[in-house]
Amino acid sequence: MLAHALQASGFTVGLYTSPHILRFNERIRIDLEPIYDHGLYRQLEAVMPKAKACGASYFETATALALKYFSEQHVDIEILEAGVGARLDATNAVPADVALITPIALDHQAWLGESIREIAAEKAYVASGCSLALSAWQTPEVAEVLHDTSMDIEFAAPDAWQKELAAAGVHQRINAGLAYRACVRISESLLPELKLNMAQQGIAEAVIPGRLEQIRIGNAQVWLDAAHNRHAVEALLPVLSQLSDPFDAIIVRTREDRSLADTLDLLRPYTRKLIGHEDHDPDAWDSLRQAMADQPDGRFLVLGSFTTVAAILEQLQSKAGQHRS
Repeated sequence: MLAHALQASGFTVGLYTSPHILRFNERIRIDLEPIYDHGLYRQLEAVMPKAKACGASYFETATALALKYFSEQHVDIEILEAGVGARLDATNAVPADVALITPIALDHQAWLGESIREIAAEKAYVASGCSLALSAWQTPEVAEVLHDTSMDIEFAAPDAWQKELAAAGVHQRINAGLAYRACVRISESLLPELKLNMAQQGIAEAVIPGRLEQIRIGNAQVWLDAAHNRHAVEALLPVLSQLSDPFDAIIVRTREDRSLADTLDLLRPYTRKLIGHEDHDPDAWDSLRQAMADQPDGRFLVLGSFTTVAAILEQLQSKAGQHRS
């Protein structure tokens, strides 16, 4: 959303995100266009020998590729999404001007800590050394940790965004409010030429891949979402009955190192059929295909991770290629 806002305001914006859905190139974008293969190969030739020599991780290497590319292309603004955390995150090696913190919940406990306070403390490091630190509205426990870490952190009001959004979901209004508040503060102290009306329009028009992404398969309507923990699933609930009342099937498939078993009861009221972990079938596409065979013109939700989203989109790409050939 922030990238859409700043690009709409006339800036050249480098955007680094993770993970990718279908192609690694999606992680490194300028003005929302993924890096071309030849540009990526050129960066790999320069970076990989040094990465191997120092034993850099996958994410550290990807971050270096993005930073080098943005530098060579002379972008006006770089937006770097932190990976798992912030304290030991490769992106935190960059002396950023502005930090944004979205709602914090239990996630990646194996690396960040078992309690919400431990996780908040790890993620709070994203604000280290920044002249502006902004956060979405947080639970009191998280807000206390963030205040202790950065006395000057500013919290965007939960109802800061009231306009329509292209991105589906009530929870996206929280993200939009944070992005727009960041634009306001950036225009006041860093970029007075930032056009707030254009930034606002950019946020309103932002579409986020893998987040309630709607596709059509034959006569079926399918929504794909990368929600991979209870907090993310809870964020989806307020909009589900607006998308379909009820869904013909909700399919929950996540990575082997995760579990969404504690979310199944939350989802049952929104669907005629819930296809969850208890079915012992890890193939999201196969589950969706069988559900569509029963209801060819049905409405379906598939969620669980970006890997789950990718599994569906890869099958569609493959079948489209077969059809063309």
